[in-house]
Amino acid sequence: MFGHAESLSNAVLGYRHRHPWVQFAYAVRGVLEVQTSAGRFVAPPQRGVWIPAGIAHRVWTTAHTCVRSLYIDGGGSTASPARCRVLEVSPLLRELVSAFSLMPVEYAAGSAGERLANVLLDQLTAAQEVDLMLPMPADAQLRQLCRSVQARPGEKVSLRDWSKRFGVSEKTLSRRFMRETGLTYRAWLLRMRLLGALPGLERGERVTDVALDCGYESLSAFIAAFRKLFSATPGEFFNRAVERHF
Repeated sequence: MFGHAESLSNAVLGYRHRHPWVQFAYAVRGVLEVQTSAGRFVAPPQRGVWIPAGIAHRVWTTAHTCVRSLYIDGGGSTASPARCRVLEVSPLLRELVSAFSLMPVEYAAGSAGERLANVLLDQLTAAQEVDLMLPMPADAQLRQLCRSVQARPGEKVSLRDWSKRFGVSEKTLSRRFMRETGLTYRAWLLRMRLLGALPGLERGERVTDVALDCGYESLSAFIAAFRKLFSATPGEFFNRAVERHF
């Protein structure tokens, strides 16, 4: 295991890449997003993304994002599921990752570094998974739909509009969407808008402005939807992250 702390620029890496080790990356501040063929995994402050070995992915961050990363030998990790996940970073896990990032790259068997690495793996195994993933369909038409909606999140385009465009019934398109993503179109759209709101909220933009940009017509509707997904209002959500950081 190797630990690393870095600040990342506000850019999408222009290529998909993969590596033979497991990576766990979490945002101390800013918003980190990992994109795979399965979907988008979004980690606001004090959440992290577990990326299994061999998974092709791209990474995107907001400006001034600070990331802590662990790189783990895939063969030696007992906590390595075969899929990406977003995990909650507890105060203990945060401090362990921070301490391990200062350790030498090479450490001897039985040393303090190895003992710390084993505790870290235990904590990662026990970390709670959070539902901050937006699934992407494999079907070409549905991927076209999802990409178009993500490019213009505030635009009002119903599933009926898309069914007419694709020349299929709304019921058929709805069944295909559910089969491919595990979500109804309405639920997927709601999650896409709320995950898309996180960068603006983290930067301190007005909640009203963020809500309007995401396609909400009222602040109260946005806050109610945000609370339902994140179990907190926008202010509470990011205040907790700041409190944990300090």
